Amino acid sequence: MFRHFCLTVLLVIASGKLSSTQSTVATTIAATTTTATTTTTTTTTTTTTTTTAPITTTTAAANTTTLAPTPANTTTLAPTPANTTTLAPTPANTTTPAPTPANTTTLAPTPANTTTPAPTPANTTTPAPTNATTTAPPLPNPKTGNYTLKPNVNATACILARMGLQISFKQGADAQSFNLDPAVTNVSGSCGSNGSDSILILQSDTIYMDFGFSNVSNRFRLHSLNVNVTASGVKFTVTNSSLSLWEASVGSSYMCKKEQSDEITSSVTLHTFDLQIQPFGVEDDKFSTVEDCQADAESYIVPIAVGAALAALILIVLVAYFIGRRRNQAQGYESF
Repeated sequence: MFRHFCLTVLLVIASGKLSSTQSTVATTIAATTTTATTTTTTTTTTTTTTTTAPITTTTAAANTTTLAPTPANTTTLAPTPANTTTLAPTPANTTTPAPTPANTTTLAPTPANTTTPAPTPANTTTPAPTNATTTAPPLPNPKTGNYTLKPNVNATACILARMGLQISFKQGADAQSFNLDPAVTNVSGSCGSNGSDSILILQSDTIYMDFGFSNVSNRFRLHSLNVNVTASGVKFTVTNSSLSLWEASVGSSYMCKKEQSDEITSSVTLHTFDLQIQPFGVEDDKFSTVEDCQADAESYIVPIAVGAALAALILIVLVAYFIGRRRNQAQGYESF
């Protein structure tokens, strides 16, 4: 009995060690065993299943110990949450109307009643208007007339004149001018001889003019003029016997193409245009040698000076040309 008890204890102890050994072997086999893994992937969950080979059963002696099947290690992955994007709520378009201001009426401030005194004007003295001289519009240049005086119808002319005449008269506040019209002018006078004066009278409906020419030292000049004008409500008479105008040699004519203005008196001025006159020594009813007035002579100075300068320049060029030509000829002879 005692032996039997001991054997039983030994068997139990051996059985315990065997079970422990089998558990260790089973765990090792499970760790090294190739498992068939089936992986299924979805958009939301992944499942992994591991299947372990069946456990080997060992029977020791007469006692048979059957190990409980080891449950398969199953790992269940947590479900992967789907990627979801939650949009922020779009606020509704709301229009908040501006507050309507209350109708307010602002009255303009009423200005205080102010009285501005009118400025006191400075004491000013307005001078009395001065009597200005009224000048009539300028007349056009007078027509040029040809005037001839003969002692008789069949005689040769003793005075020849060609000129346009204008009289300017200033009387008080008024100034007026008058032209002598050759078409309505009569010629009269007297021929000078043996030292007497030559008189030329030109008379129209409104103007009377008496020219007196003297012959002194074989030179003539206008030494007196008598003018009488009655026109447009104006009437005046002036005389000057101490003139010294239009001077030239006896036997020649005095000419002045430009306008001349000669003061006869302080109130009367004589204007002449295209003047040529010969009161002595007329031959064949023609003007003799011309003596120009100073105005015309001055106008000739510039053309004469320019012509002289050109002539001098041409002369210099010619002299230089001949000198150069002679030198060239001399050099040609020396070369031979």
